[in-house]
Amino acid sequence: MRKSSEQQLLISRQWVIQIVVGLNLCPFAKPVLKADSLRYAITQETEHAALSEFFLSELEAIQLSDEGEIATTLMIVPNALADFYDYLDFLAHCEQLIKEASLEGEFQLASFHPQYVFAGESSEAIANYTNRSPYPMLHIIREAQMSRVLENHPDPDSIPKRNIQLLQKLGKAELIKKFPPLADY
Repeated sequence: MRKSSEQQLLISRQWVIQIVVGLNLCPFAKPVLKADSLRYAITQETEHAALSEFFLSELEAIQLSDEGEIATTLMIVPNALADFYDYLDFLAHCEQLIKEASLEGEFQLASFHPQYVFAGESSEAIANYTNRSPYPMLHIIREAQMSRVLENHPDPDSIPKRNIQLLQKLGKAELIKKFPPLADY
């Protein structure tokens, strides 16, 4: 049974709260959530051209807003890009769109997908769950803001390793208890 936009948005928000913030996978997410400046932009589009237009409109929305209003955006694509490699192609396309819009240095993308697999990892590796989300997502990040928060973090390079160690210690069964939809990934 297909979920409504509201249900998809709720699951995405729960993932951010329970996994990203709850496990502190991104130590920079909690203040953005607390300030209510994380934009959740969901699209039901399925065609590449329409997804590209939606992405560009989200870039414009974040660019035209104050950081206190929209610090960062999660573009959620529940009905397209189900194949991880198609998703990676679209991610590369969006990075090219940023370049073509002369917005390199202003925005960067982080990637999340239900079937996320890091290069060199097996599809079953727990490390992949640091980037597995309920739906394909592009995280549009303001580079200036990221630079500021990284300056105040004691060791930003240790974050990925710490996250992998945390998930290895927790294990897949406990991770699924924290967020049951992960069982479907």
